[in-house]
Amino acid sequence: MVRIVPKIQSFFAASKGRHLFHAGIVAGFCLAPLFAASDARADFRVCNGTQNLVGVAIGYRAAEGWISEGWWQVPASTCATLIEGELQSRYYYLYAEDAARGGRWTGEINMCVAENEFKITGVEECFSRGYQRMGFKEYDTGRQGSWMVQLSDTPGAQEGQN
Repeated sequence: MVRIVPKIQSFFAASKGRHLFHAGIVAGFCLAPLFAASDARADFRVCNGTQNLVGVAIGYRAAEGWISEGWWQVPASTCATLIEGELQSRYYYLYAEDAARGGRWTGEINMCVAENEFKITGVEECFSRGYQRMGFKEYDTGRQGSWMVQLSDTPGAQEGQN
């Protein structure tokens, strides 16, 4: 079973009401390996390599169907654990937004998000259910027990063993 850790208050409240659809820069995702042996515990982490606060949402497949969840606030130069414990799925999906500059880390997989803290089951008919639809980036963990995503201002991706 996937265990999700609690999130800090709404990402959008912290970003002083920024709306999801404002223009912004798009920065790239980078995958990074876990470097130290002491960090060998299993989990899904996101590290913010930018100089700004970033709000992050995650998507995954669970027994009850597709789930999207957010917002985690990840301050500049820090990491957050989104899923604690051994990863149960091969694929995970991320969407992130820079609170200060409005930049986004997006992908091709559409999932539902809400303005405030959320856990949404299903990816269909986001608008009619009162949600917004955003493109999440897919990560193939190759069934690794843990994974880390590095958010960066520099476009590009690097994969490493976890």
